[in-house]
Amino acid sequence: MSDDELDEAVAKFLKGAEKAYSEYEKGYVDADATLDVLETHLEELREAHESA
Repeated sequence: MSDDELDEAVAKFLKGAEKAYSEYEKGYVDADATLDVLETHLEELREAHESA
């Protein structure tokens, strides 16, 4: 994986995390659902990092 691809993976993670927090703060989802979304984004980021 190139540095550009890793940068894209980080940007995707940050965007997804920000969206999850925003939806939680607005009351659209509960804490468990937010944590599940964040866990998925973390797994994707970890996989991208490991393949770099």
